[in-house]
Amino acid sequence: MKIFMILLTGLTLSFCAYSQSTVKGKIQDSTARSGLSGATIQLRNTSFSRSTVSAMSGEFSFAEIPNGSYKLTVTFVGFDNYEKTITLQGNNIDLGTIELGKSGKTLTEVVIKATTPPTQQKGDTVQFNANQFKVNPDANVEDLVKKMPGIQIENGEVKAQGETVRKVTIDGREFFGDDATAALRNLPAEVVDKIQVFDRLSDQAQLTGVDDGNSVKAINVVTREDRRNGQFGRVYAGYGTDDRYQAGGAVNFFNKNRRISVVGLFNNINQQNFSSSDMLGLSGGNSGRGGGMGRGGSGNFQTGQQNGITKTNALGLNYSDLWGKKLETSGSYFFNNNTNNRSQLTNREQFNTNVPNSFYTENAESINISTSHRFNMRMQYKIDSQKSLIITPSLSYQENDIRSYTSGEQTNLDGTVTSRTVDPNRVKGNGYNFNNNIFYRQALGKTRRSFGIGLTTGFSNRNSTREQQTISTFFKALTPEYDSTFQQSLSETRSQNYSANLEYSEPIGKKGSLQFRYNPGYSKNEADTRAYRFDDNAGKYTILDTSLSNVFTNNVTTQRGGINYRVGDRQRMFAIGVDLQNTELDNDQTYPAKGNLKKSFSNILPNAMFRGKIGEKSNLMMFYRASTSTPSVNQLQNVININNVLFPTTGNPNLDQSYSNTLSTRYTYSDSRKGNSFFFNLFATNTMDYVTNATFTATSDSVLTPTFTLKQGSRLSKPVNLDGYWNLRTFATYSFPFKSIKSNITFNGGYNYVKTPGLINNMLNETRNSTFSGGIILASNISEYVDFNINYNASRSIVKNDLQQNLNNKYFSQSAGVRLNLLSKSGWYIDNELNNMLYRGLTAEFNQDYWLWNAAIGKKFLKDQKGDLRLSVFDLLKQNRSISRTVSSDGIEDNWTQVLQQYFMLTFSYRLRNFGKAPAPAERRMQRPMNPMTPGGPIAPGGQRGDGGPGGGPSMPIAYGDSTME
Repeated sequence: MKIFMILLTGLTLSFCAYSQSTVKGKIQDSTARSGLSGATIQLRNTSFSRSTVSAMSGEFSFAEIPNGSYKLTVTFVGFDNYEKTITLQGNNIDLGTIELGKSGKTLTEVVIKATTPPTQQKGDTVQFNANQFKVNPDANVEDLVKKMPGIQIENGEVKAQGETVRKVTIDGREFFGDDATAALRNLPAEVVDKIQVFDRLSDQAQLTGVDDGNSVKAINVVTREDRRNGQFGRVYAGYGTDDRYQAGGAVNFFNKNRRISVVGLFNNINQQNFSSSDMLGLSGGNSGRGGGMGRGGSGNFQTGQQNGITKTNALGLNYSDLWGKKLETSGSYFFNNNTNNRSQLTNREQFNTNVPNSFYTENAESINISTSHRFNMRMQYKIDSQKSLIITPSLSYQENDIRSYTSGEQTNLDGTVTSRTVDPNRVKGNGYNFNNNIFYRQALGKTRRSFGIGLTTGFSNRNSTREQQTISTFFKALTPEYDSTFQQSLSETRSQNYSANLEYSEPIGKKGSLQFRYNPGYSKNEADTRAYRFDDNAGKYTILDTSLSNVFTNNVTTQRGGINYRVGDRQRMFAIGVDLQNTELDNDQTYPAKGNLKKSFSNILPNAMFRGKIGEKSNLMMFYRASTSTPSVNQLQNVININNVLFPTTGNPNLDQSYSNTLSTRYTYSDSRKGNSFFFNLFATNTMDYVTNATFTATSDSVLTPTFTLKQGSRLSKPVNLDGYWNLRTFATYSFPFKSIKSNITFNGGYNYVKTPGLINNMLNETRNSTFSGGIILASNISEYVDFNINYNASRSIVKNDLQQNLNNKYFSQSAGVRLNLLSKSGWYIDNELNNMLYRGLTAEFNQDYWLWNAAIGKKFLKDQKGDLRLSVFDLLKQNRSISRTVSSDGIEDNWTQVLQQYFMLTFSYRLRNFGKAPAPAERRMQRPMNPMTPGGPIAPGGQRGDGGPGGGPSMPIAYGDSTME
């Protein structure tokens, strides 16, 4: 609460200390005595500038102008200019009628050459104009956004302003649900007019204007007006050495509001144009990570291709349309069948206290066959001007069949082998998820007075069968001791959840509103895992082992209510609120032992936000929120999991809720005339009762159940609550044009700090991981015929531990690359991409320095160069590899994973391109989904903001850049 009060005081002072004024008037022809429409009016002083144009009647107005002295300038072609100095002191000024006389000068023909700025700041939205970023004719949207400042592609994941992009929409509409990868990789860059980056609120928050904490970083792709009617896309097929192949395509049918997209791909070269998911949680196989790894935070890194070699068969369909004038509908279906072959080498150093550190080396081979179906739908019905309804169902189904073979070896500090294990196993599973959200909102006559109710339901069911045949050898005084585990586990997990959200908003004054909300919820999770030992007499698994079985039911009931006060407009907004929450946990267990545990948690959850413009070029957003996290069913179950007998895990039914305080700050600056932009983000989270891991290394054989003994040197892990978790992330990027070579330069840098508490043999160990990173990108903007990109990134991490400071570690990684694509007007082209990766400070065999060179040569032919024949080579130097590091409170782990090696391929592709005439724009349209936390225009269908909202603005001509007269 102390942090909250300090933040609240600072935000309140910054808001209240800013006094503003309003200026209005009317521009009139002094001869005809009629209003002049389209006259340009500007208010300017040394630190502030704002422009507008007069309406049809000649009237104009400025709102929220800071106090001070300004020069008012009025210009209109063919009329004399008008200038006047005015002083604002928190008052409203009416300038009355300003008359302009006709100019005596005779004007010759005037040609205006306006330069569209590459980057613009529109309210809370950063907008990039696509025509200012040159790419090859065959580029997709992902190729385009990689040239834009603040947007990066890391390991196939799109990040904007340091945050992962969770959603991509097309003209404000859903495209393959929440699959950000699908939109960026399956749409051609030539259809794009603008790219808009913003924080997208949930559907419910968009309608109510109350941020519910579920916002995500999003990108909206605004298409060109002349590309919204027609058929376009690309189909291709290729074959190469080592039986490598690829085929597929993406075809789009746009007819005004109706849009249909069909995408497909079939290959064995690790191409995946959709995001992947592991709904069943099975694809991790049988790693020796134990319970401690995977919670290392932002100091971890991954490079290269992470998932072995994958054969993919995928097909997707997306549909969106307006049914009548009131119902907007979108839906998608996606089918994916993957066969993944992976080899992985793992080296892990395990921190200990009462004994020296130990080391674990693992070799794992696996084949994972996965089939999934995914369906999403969104319907928004605007009943009338006062009422609206949104329904968003989703359904997914997945099957997995995983065969793996793992061999592991554990050694002491001097290299003496203490244990070995060999584990062939097979896991088969299937499951489904269904979720549905319904939200209804009704305005109640008066501005900002509204009522909303939301209902959420969810159901899931997962089944799996695991067959495990582990043979282990433990060395005691150099004498081997053998142990074996032959077990079959049958698991079923069922869950259901229901929640409601009721909200009411009441206007307070001219710009304020008071919002009340109530959010009850109930969830039930049932886990039933039966472990069977092998019966030698029957020749099958029939002996139930209740000590390793688990039958568990978890019921969670939540009551939450709160109040928010919000005041401001599209220029500046401040909000503050508080929620009271009570959570009741009721856990029933049958196996491994009968028991019941009930817990109750009560929390106060404050929140505050400030968003405002700083002059014409900058925006600042500050946000604070307190939140809780309830332990998962797997974390609560106190059954022993022996999927890896050297690193068994168990749950903890005594876990409490985690309580987190999060502060985020975002500053954006954009100079449209110069093309410069600067972004800075800061995110800080502190968590009390953080769920981390406690590990225990056995110094002698320890009997845990009647059928399982933790052998000497083995390691048991279970979740516990500890205070002291911190996560601090900063990211900054600065971009400007390098006009002499028609390119853009982007500098970026960041600092990440993660402090993770953990228990090692009942002693507290806090691991502090600090990472400094920086880079530079030089991206060409010469033409579609010359496209190059030069980049360099480096990061240095420092890991410190409380218990054994002599084991503090430093490691360094860097990547440097150059991409050059040259295209002739006759259709010949050459593509080259060369990257260097370097690692230092890892375990010996992971300190690598290698090059990855991909190249291609090709010829475009047929009418309009729609055909393309391409000869390409992947990994020309045969050096490709994949390396990752994970840092946690109880160890450091390095992984090497099998990747695709060199192949040559000949590919033919055909580009579809048939566009009709664009409709004559009757008015300026707003495409970006609205963000009501930046007050502005009215809510439009589809969750968009009408004229006056961020990214839209009033319907007026605005000129950017320099103009010349000829």
